[in-house]
Amino acid sequence: MDKGKGVMGSNARRWAVDFSDNSTSPSSRDVPDPPGFSRASIDQDDSTLSRQKKDAESNWKSQKAWEVAQAPFKNLLMMGFMMWMAGSTVHLFSIGITFSALWQPISALQSVGKIFEPYKDSRVELLGPKLLFIALNLGGLALGVWKLNALGLLPTHTSDWVSSLPPAQEVEYSGGGLNLR
Repeated sequence: MDKGKGVMGSNARRWAVDFSDNSTSPSSRDVPDPPGFSRASIDQDDSTLSRQKKDAESNWKSQKAWEVAQAPFKNLLMMGFMMWMAGSTVHLFSIGITFSALWQPISALQSVGKIFEPYKDSRVELLGPKLLFIALNLGGLALGVWKLNALGLLPTHTSDWVSSLPPAQEVEYSGGGLNLR
């Protein structure tokens, strides 16, 4: 006798149990349901489960949208530290950091729609995260403009515009009054 053949043989399915209830006989319905179980709740659980999945997904999208909206704050702190480390003298590193601080917020503001595209949903409100994202990027832009001014690269003083001002008129004082030429 080969191993395994004599034991199982042709009666291999003899001990199989079928748990599906295909009968409609009243005898199978005579057994009461366990406490807390009703057959009607199975259909409701499926709809409740799908609703809970949608709610969980919309909550996740909302949370991720707020995380994306707060990301420029970290960039703002890093850029501020790098600008402080660059110093207030005009050299290649400080100019590069300053223009990077200007370029990053501008490019982020141009792509607000693309950044928040994955989080669009009828249940997710994106106005708040978008406004926060825009405000933080405008803060980064203001930080870059401030650094440009601190480096003296913005024309904010009268001496920066002297060449475009009309020449001053000569004033001549002749005893009795002022004469302009």
